[in-house]
Amino acid sequence: MQPKESRYPKDWLATGEKDFKRTELLFSADDYEGAGFHLQQAIEKYLKGYLLSKGWKLKRIHDLEALLNAVLEYDGTFENFRSLCVKATNYYIEERYPLLVLSKINRQDLDGLLKQGRELIKLIKERTSLGD
Repeated sequence: MQPKESRYPKDWLATGEKDFKRTELLFSADDYEGAGFHLQQAIEKYLKGYLLSKGWKLKRIHDLEALLNAVLEYDGTFENFRSLCVKATNYYIEERYPLLVLSKINRQDLDGLLKQGRELIKLIKERTSLGD
C-alpha cells in the first residue's frame, strides 16, 4: 500500500524549502541539470502548498504552468512567474527523460530563475501566512 501524501500546506512548503536548498547546493557545484530539476521540484511543492491552503484538492501533476493557472484563480499577482514556471517545467522533463534535443541549461539563465524562484517563494509565504 502506497503511503498517502500530506494535505497540509505547511508540509508542502517545508519539503519545497528542502528542494530549494538542494537547488542552491547543486548550482554552486556547477550541476545545472540537477539544480534545474530541484528548482522545478521546489516550485511545484510551493505552488501545491499555496493551493492546498486555499482548499484545492491535491493532484499528481508536475506541470508548473498548469499549477500556476490554478493559483491565478485566487491571486493574479502570480502571473509574473509564468516564464519561471514554463522554464522550470522543461528542466524537470530534461532531467527525468532522455530527449533528442536538450535546452542546454546554463549558469546565467539558471541564476536568473533562482532569483525569480526566491521571489515566488517569498510571495507564497506571505500570501499563505505559513512562512518561517
